[in-house]
Amino acid sequence: MKVDDLKQKILNEISKTEKSIEEYKEMTKPVAPDCAIGRISRMDAINNKSVTEAALRQSKEKLRNLRLVFSKLGNDDFGLCLKCKNPIPSGRILIRPESLYCINCAK
Repeated sequence: MKVDDLKQKILNEISKTEKSIEEYKEMTKPVAPDCAIGRISRMDAINNKSVTEAALRQSKEKLRNLRLVFSKLGNDDFGLCLKCKNPIPSGRILIRPESLYCINCAK
């Protein structure tokens, strides 16, 4: 894959991830106590909020990694595993451009 194509793919992923983060932030706002929902519905809302908060944390981590990978694009250490320094397979980079580790080190 060409560097320009990879650059565009990473920029698209950054844009999508930023949109997801904004959506998750909106969904994780506190449930107002004056809302007229039943006790069970309130428990469901609190549980859903916890799941959404976890997704928000994962999206923030993904965004951080995407920005790091983007900053390395074109450098000698681009595409190298942070742990073992071996090349990350190009298929992995295409599927998960935020990957900082090879398959073996990511386990």
